[in-house]
Amino acid sequence: MKSQQSRTGRGIHPRHGFSLVELMIVLAILVLLAGLVLPRLLGQQNKADIKATQTQLNSFKQALQSYAIDNRTFPDTEEGLRALFRKPEDEQRARKWDGPYMDDDLPVDPWGNDYNYEYPPTNGERDFPNIWSNGPDGESGTEDDIKNWTESSESGEESSSGGDRETDRGSARDL
Repeated sequence: MKSQQSRTGRGIHPRHGFSLVELMIVLAILVLLAGLVLPRLLGQQNKADIKATQTQLNSFKQALQSYAIDNRTFPDTEEGLRALFRKPEDEQRARKWDGPYMDDDLPVDPWGNDYNYEYPPTNGERDFPNIWSNGPDGESGTEDDIKNWTESSESGEESSSGGDRETDRGSARDL
């Protein structure tokens, strides 16, 4: 009987995997690529979330203006943004209500938090409800909040933080 010879031939050892040096080189290349690409992708997602929040605030603004035309006032803080979707229980106000004023149910911001609503407003210089998102950190009153009102700086200049300046200054009486 003949003995079976190795298919690889004599004196040549088959390769069973990668060497440690080869694995380290591949790993270093992957870490370098991730270090270059991930921050750019994460930055784009954050910008997209902020833009989506600003768009949602503008949608609330338009719906609230329609609500105010029908009801001669904005919903108070207690009624909040839910008033855009639910008919008031008060019979007199229910006759004027022509909602729902938005197509979908009350949305949450891109970070999964409820939007905040306040009327009469305590921020800004106009008679329009304050609406804001707590932003990425989920905490109200921090620098990353996304809001619909305009604040005055110490020098008397105004800075807008969402929406256009012309319609941000409108009030229920201007509607």
